[in-house]
Amino acid sequence: MIRPTRVTSSLLGLVAASAAVLVMAAAGPVSAQSTIRDTEVEGIIRGWSDPVFAAMGLEPSEVEVLLINDPELNAFATRGRIIGINTGLILRTRDPNELLGVLAHEAGHVKNRHTLRDGAQSAGMQPMLMSMALGALAVAAGQPGAGMALIGSGQYFGALGSLRYMQGQEGEADITAARGLEAAGESGRGLVEFFENFRSQEVFSDARRYPYFRSHPLSGQRIEALRRPVEAASHYSHRDSPERLAEHALILAKVHAFMDAPTQTLRTYLESDTSFPARYARAIAWYRDGQTQRALDATDALIAGDVDNPYLWELKGQILFEEGRPREAIDAHRESIRLKPDAPLLRINLAHALIETNDPANLEEAVDQLKRATAREGDNTLAWRLLGQAYASQGKEGEARLASAEYYFAAGAEEQSTQFALRARDMLPPGSNEWRRAMDIVLASGATMDDIADVDRRNERRREQQQTVIAPGA
Repeated sequence: MIRPTRVTSSLLGLVAASAAVLVMAAAGPVSAQSTIRDTEVEGIIRGWSDPVFAAMGLEPSEVEVLLINDPELNAFATRGRIIGINTGLILRTRDPNELLGVLAHEAGHVKNRHTLRDGAQSAGMQPMLMSMALGALAVAAGQPGAGMALIGSGQYFGALGSLRYMQGQEGEADITAARGLEAAGESGRGLVEFFENFRSQEVFSDARRYPYFRSHPLSGQRIEALRRPVEAASHYSHRDSPERLAEHALILAKVHAFMDAPTQTLRTYLESDTSFPARYARAIAWYRDGQTQRALDATDALIAGDVDNPYLWELKGQILFEEGRPREAIDAHRESIRLKPDAPLLRINLAHALIETNDPANLEEAVDQLKRATAREGDNTLAWRLLGQAYASQGKEGEARLASAEYYFAAGAEEQSTQFALRARDMLPPGSNEWRRAMDIVLASGATMDDIADVDRRNERRREQQQTVIAPGA
């Protein structure tokens, strides 16, 4: 089920709109955007890309691929081995090989350690880049005079050198991608065709150019430099299999259905289209349009034709849950987990439904499902929030505060995380696994054992003072 989630600022690099030179290596202002999570779409994309990452010499489990909820055509790679790809770019790819080619290109940046900060520092250009960033922001804020003055002070020859440097990184990423695709038995044709399809973007001003081609400048020379090794590769003629084409059609249908207005989806996927992706898209559109029974009937018909598809059961459970029928959603979510037990998001769906029944008898199962989910995805803020809620409902205040500490830790809110961890530590059995985890969070904030001892002394004095106040009236 596609769900939007916030992207924390810790993932971001400094970027500025309208200053193309700033974002040649690591693109994308995603702080104001959100990621989307969907086990099915993520699984398909990782199934295509992981062998390519491995062929490049990257450990796939160390590369994070974020799906960005944004209609603009854009993608980026940044520090922490993070690749982001907008829904807008996904929807503009014409086949799986094009999408895989873009992912390979961004992985080329990761492999070659191309980031805005690293590139600027190693080229000695940080002051010039900052000057141009301020200039672009001034223009955007309606002060063109100030903006032009700042940009004019940005060392013209340094700017040209920066552009050449960043374009050089793009060429390196192209070649790394082509080699990785070839080593994985894939064709590089899609990457070349994707670039060729948008070649005309280079003639537009930055205001009209897609963000991807502001941060990944194209040129005829660059495309030809990529085309030669790609066409000479032994797997150039390799074509997408029918199975992979079907997966790509499913991704497009699912993204359209969740991102577009339901009426638009229903115009795109007419009822005369009886393909699986079209039927899937219409079921989602009816669900989002509030036509619950029609959506359930369509989903049940899809399940009847593919009873072992965990994502259809997930959709059924989500429709029932969103309709305010969590108790009825439980069986569908349990079936999705039975069919795909290694998917944390599916376990979170079940736990959420169990909690929303407001039945204390369901809390233990909810806690178990959430603990299993967080064991696989320790940075899933929804799972930690729900776990804190479940523990609080059980009266387990120490565990609830620890879950809140984990929630803030995953969200990058260090101060709040430390505060909740300190409170949890005082409520948990000393030496227990939970107590040790609370200590880990406190120490991760930079606190020392002396700091913790000082907190303990202050807490002890506070307790003594409270007892002194209470004693006279006892």
